Parts: sequence; C-alpha cells; structure tokens
Amino acid sequence: MPRRVVTGRDPSGKSVFVSDEEVEPTINPAVPLSAYYEVWGADGRYQLPSNGARPARSTFFPPPEGFRYLVVQFQPDSTPRPADLDEDALRLELEERFPGRTEHMEPDHPGMHTTQTVDIGIVLSGELWLELDDGKEVRLGPGDMVVQNGTRHAWRNKSDRTCTAAFVLIGADKT
Repeated sequence: MPRRVVTGRDPSGKSVFVSDEEVEPTINPAVPLSAYYEVWGADGRYQLPSNGARPARSTFFPPPEGFRYLVVQFQPDSTPRPADLDEDALRLELEERFPGRTEHMEPDHPGMHTTQTVDIGIVLSGELWLELDDGKEVRLGPGDMVVQNGTRHAWRNKSDRTCTAAFVLIGADKT
C-alpha cells in the first residue's frame, strides 16, 4: 500500500511531520482489482492546515477552486467483471464509495465522462490510452504526462497488465 507523509507546523510555527501512514484504497466493485488512492484534496479555496488534518471533501470530483490528488491502478480492459454483479446494487455502492461520480459517467458509453476539472496526470507504470469523444486515442506510457481540460473522455487499459497513474484534478468553472 502507498504511504502518505504529511507535514504541518507546531504551535511555535516550526515545520514538523504530523502524519505518516498507509493510504487505504477505494475499490470499484465492478473491477475489484482496480484501486483509487485518494492522497489529498479539498473543496473550495484551500487553507494550509498546521496540524496536517485531511480537509473535508464532499464529492469524488472537486468543485471549482477544489482539487484532488489520486493514484489510480487501472486493470486491463479485458479483466472480467464479477459474474454475480448486481447492477442496481453496484450503482448504489459506487455512489457511496465515489460520491457524485456516477452523475458524470455515461451508462451507454462505459468509461466516458465529462467533468469540470483540469486533470494533470503522469503514467507511473504500464500503458494507458486516453480516448476522446471523436474516437481518437493517444497511448501513454511510463513518464508520459497529460493535461485533460474538462473534455469528454475515457481512460482505457488495452494492455495485459495493471497501469498505475497519478492525477491532480483541479476544479474549474465552465467557459
């Protein structure tokens, strides 16, 4: 499991380590081997916490002026879904684990979604394809970076191994 080290300030203003812990993943039950590690994030204008406490977040995707930092493990698209998956129960569970995420996803086009965010990412290992609404795709490999500016898109793992990528999602206003 990844480790998160957080700094803050003591009462005198001196910098200190305030937290050093493993980050528990959030799992999508439709793809049980996938993992979303929510490293840090905030809703709205961010105040530096001196105690290193994680800021409150109300939704999976950030609102304008909010941000999220995630590390995501994408399983190959060929990974079979669990045979006993109850689609109605799945929708409820996904909303509980990833609040507000389902309203951005397109049920008729699996994986496609649009958010009011700038997503800045880097592939750490494996391969990932970014697909846009016109069907065009770009393959990203280790070290490749992407800036996804609130467009309709999907992430695809067409390889036969897990892809790990890190993303900062920055909430934005529509133009």
